[in-house]
Amino acid sequence: MVDLTRDFLEKIPKAELHVHIEGTLEPKLKLELAKRNHVELAQKTIEEVKATLQYDNLADFLAVYYEAMQVLQTEQDFYDLAMAYLKKAAKNNVRHVEIFFDPQAHESRGISFETVLNGLYQATVDARALNVDAHLVMCFLRDYSRNNAQKTLEKALKHQDKILGIGLDSDEHNNPPMKFYYQFAKASEAGFHITAHADVDQVDSINHIKELLEVINVERIDHGTNIVENEDLVSFAAKQKVGFTSCPLSNGFLSPDLKGNEVKYLLEHDVRVCLNSDDPAYFGGYITDNFEAEVKKYNLSADEVKALAANSFKMSWISEEQKQFYLEELDRYFEEN
Repeated sequence: MVDLTRDFLEKIPKAELHVHIEGTLEPKLKLELAKRNHVELAQKTIEEVKATLQYDNLADFLAVYYEAMQVLQTEQDFYDLAMAYLKKAAKNNVRHVEIFFDPQAHESRGISFETVLNGLYQATVDARALNVDAHLVMCFLRDYSRNNAQKTLEKALKHQDKILGIGLDSDEHNNPPMKFYYQFAKASEAGFHITAHADVDQVDSINHIKELLEVINVERIDHGTNIVENEDLVSFAAKQKVGFTSCPLSNGFLSPDLKGNEVKYLLEHDVRVCLNSDDPAYFGGYITDNFEAEVKKYNLSADEVKALAANSFKMSWISEEQKQFYLEELDRYFEEN
């Protein structure tokens, strides 16, 4: 009988497929980077920074989130940000991670695409010493214009050796996926993997999920648990092996619950779904914290926990040989414990 203690959950081999690197900016590092770059912040202490982490809707969260980015200015800043997260990932036994980053948010502040990418990419290379296989996924900001997204895609095309896939995030209201149909088509044609956010309980959530599944043909949907409102789409997602990256703790900040019942429903209907940390510095926990919260609130079984971890590898954008290696490691872990 497997005892799902925190220690057990932490040591499970797992992949993380939904983490925004800008969302890993902890208060201590934020203050350190502000000092390094001579950025004047309204907050002077860790406690004052933590006091700003209060929001009850997506727009309020994004306002705090984007304001904090001003301390990120140099390649070294982005490297330090990524390495701080990757060390936590290693502690949580994240064996493989696909990290979101938002170059448009930095370019709008005068920080070049290459400054952002090069700092983050070097950290993914150095993470190999931590036994973490790390890759980058560039996101379009959906509240920016499609023309801006096109220019950003053109820059990404010059760095395909450093970018694994293309995503879509930020404020979903009045910014449906189809706004970026052309950019997604071009990205897919160029060989990028494709994912996109469908945030929980947004206006027109189910219609946006339908667009992503039936028209844009994404490989994954980030969040996306509102799909349970439409049985036909659930069946289609299962058939197409589309993955869903649920993030319990961030769900809890922005909706009435952690969406654990939806996760269980998707598991029961053979839809690939996994757990992730989203913006851990802003929502109170890294990936093990998210597993622990879901296990405790929804009484997940060992089989369900193992399925969530297995799905994280099955949904990832790595070779079948790599997937099999990690899945065998996962099997051994559960057999030995």
